[in-house]
Amino acid sequence: MFAIIKKLCIGIVLVAVVVLLTIIGFVQYWASTEQGKLPPKTAVILHAINHNLVTLDMSPPRILANKGSSMLDKFDQQIPVSDGTTIPVRIHRPSGEGPYPMILYYHGGAFLEGYGSIDTHENVTRSLAVQTQSVVISVGYRVAPSYTFPTAIEDSYEALLWAVEKAEELNGDPNRIAVAGDSAGGNIATVVAAMSRDRQGPELKAQVLLYPVTTFQEVSLPSREFYDSGYFLLSRQVMYLAREKYTPQEVMWFSPYTSPLHAEDLSGLPPALIITAEFDPLRDEGEAYAERLSEFGVTVEAMRYRGVMHGFISFYEVMYRGKHGLNETSSFLRRAFYDKLEAKPYQLQVIDPPLGMAKVRDQLEAYAFAAYLLGKKVSSILHR
Repeated sequence: MFAIIKKLCIGIVLVAVVVLLTIIGFVQYWASTEQGKLPPKTAVILHAINHNLVTLDMSPPRILANKGSSMLDKFDQQIPVSDGTTIPVRIHRPSGEGPYPMILYYHGGAFLEGYGSIDTHENVTRSLAVQTQSVVISVGYRVAPSYTFPTAIEDSYEALLWAVEKAEELNGDPNRIAVAGDSAGGNIATVVAAMSRDRQGPELKAQVLLYPVTTFQEVSLPSREFYDSGYFLLSRQVMYLAREKYTPQEVMWFSPYTSPLHAEDLSGLPPALIITAEFDPLRDEGEAYAERLSEFGVTVEAMRYRGVMHGFISFYEVMYRGKHGLNETSSFLRRAFYDKLEAKPYQLQVIDPPLGMAKVRDQLEAYAFAAYLLGKKVSSILHR
């Protein structure tokens, strides 16, 4: 009997070792790209996304989720715009006494239908509301191809005006208001800040630009060339499609309201936080814009996260650096709202991958997520 138990235990251990080595082998294979070796967590998430195993708006696996509870009011409504129609907004508001600071958030999505919405970015807007104790208004601006430039930015600016007008109703403070956005939404956020300057208000406390588009012009940028395949969540094909549909006339590419990187005057804009990702075709233009803003006397904090891809903050529930980026965003906004930002000489801060126990946890979670994905794949094969 003892011999049988011993053989059984050895067999179980051997199977476990084989499974573990198989998982490690798959992760290492996914991590090998033409652009270099990826960290395990980034590799696993990119594999899952590129094989349609996860989407931006789905909940993370329970083994990785770390959700806390929070007291927020959430409601959707339609707001009027100047052409007589309405656009949707989603509002997350802390429960309790205000007034609270206000954040207008503009989602990413290449300015195109089907690429992003207030739904795909709800996890980010919800968390910003909690971490900054602010009223966060996510704006459903109209997109191409049905609506070309300048509809998206006019909708977005009018949403800002609406928020100021309705501040008391929203339990918000119109004297503490900021704009934020990611990717295409980062472009819109900084353009809205420029429109607010050019149209005499409202005054903004800050702008937060997460891996933003800053130019539609044909310029030589190494990151656009090196990470253009689409494997890192954004391709050259999508960028050209966005330009073709959102700005169908070439003259539009030269407007400071589409290509703020080339604007003649960037003075008078609110303090900016600009976050970029190492494996992102938009990395270089975001960092170039941060440097130009600083040249015009704008207070700028610029951060490049190594080892991550475009859109990484949307995956903060399963990525350590995504959570770190979201925390830095919230910290910047809190300081801006209470006039605690310090003007410093411009410097790009490079955020390295985690070390110590954070690195160990990140890697263990990567292999756990890989096991989950491989298990789903095996299960689907067995049930065919």
